[in-house]
Amino acid sequence: MSLALQMRDYRLTTAEILYHMPDHPGLLQSYVWQELDLAPQFPALHKFLDFWASNLDGKLHSVRVAQAGLIAPPRWRAGQLLTLH
Repeated sequence: MSLALQMRDYRLTTAEILYHMPDHPGLLQSYVWQELDLAPQFPALHKFLDFWASNLDGKLHSVRVAQAGLIAPPRWRAGQLLTLH
C-alpha cells in the first residue's frame, strides 16, 4: 500500500458487487473488489465498474462500499450503496 496515496486521503476501499449471472439472469453472484481509492468520488471503483459494464456479460445489480483508514487504529465502517446508471 502506498504511503504517499494514504497521505493524500486515499483509503482501503472494499466493494461487494452483486451481478446477474449471464447464463441464469435470475441468479445473483457476488464479487469482492478492493483497492486504495478516494471517497466520496471513488474514481478507481467507477473506472472498474465502467470497464465491467463495457466488457463483461454479467449485468451489474448493486454495489456496497466500505472504507477503512490505513493510518489509524483498525476499525471497519460500513459504507454506502452506490446507485448504478
